[in-house]
Amino acid sequence: MSVADKTRKKTGGLGETVSVILQALLLALVIRTFLFQPFSIPSGSMRPTLLEGDYLFVTKWAYGYSHHSFPFSPPLFSGRIWGSEPERGDVVVFKFPPDPSLDYIKRVIGLPGDRIQMRDGQLYINGEPVKREKVGQIDNPDITEMNRPVDVYRETLPNGVSYDTLDLSPNSIGDNTREFVVPECHYFMMGDNRDNSTDSRFSVGFVPAENLVGRANIIFFSIAGGASPLEVWRWPGEVRLGRIFNWVE
Repeated sequence: MSVADKTRKKTGGLGETVSVILQALLLALVIRTFLFQPFSIPSGSMRPTLLEGDYLFVTKWAYGYSHHSFPFSPPLFSGRIWGSEPERGDVVVFKFPPDPSLDYIKRVIGLPGDRIQMRDGQLYINGEPVKREKVGQIDNPDITEMNRPVDVYRETLPNGVSYDTLDLSPNSIGDNTREFVVPECHYFMMGDNRDNSTDSRFSVGFVPAENLVGRANIIFFSIAGGASPLEVWRWPGEVRLGRIFNWVE
């Protein structure tokens, strides 16, 4: 084989490698934009449903697509295409309205036109109290972030969706609010950790439909203790095996 033949072979091999890498990157971009996006839980606002260190997949097509569906939210168009409304009780990733560079995750409590209010820790939707019953206590700091037992209440929304909420303290700042009237094409979001959640009661405000990124579906990995998934030497003591492949409800 001549030197020229060897050079063409090396060049051809390099070109094929670059082509495969570019195709893989393009496929990953398509999957992330239109199908699934990984998301990590950065705070305790959705405890006990979601914990810091949970890693989950978000379904991107659940509510259609907006420009926030794309990486870096390029202003390609306004509104949503192939849009559909979230259901009350869905756990949703969305762009923080005051700063769309930030991702938040909360539960949809109020739909357009709803009246939402908290009275003495009780959730009211359109003037009616949401079913709420105490189901016990949790005494596990990994779940509650508290070094004492915490009361757990089961809420059931008008459409039948049920989930657990934490009550860290009585008469907290979010336990009594004004009545919020949800505007058209907006949603009212709340965290399940009611006394430790920055949500629509506070600075988040009403979330525009355009800001929805997707619905949280399944936890694919979970690690405690502030560990990174890359710190494999910490897996034996920190990985929460019981949470892996749990559906988000």
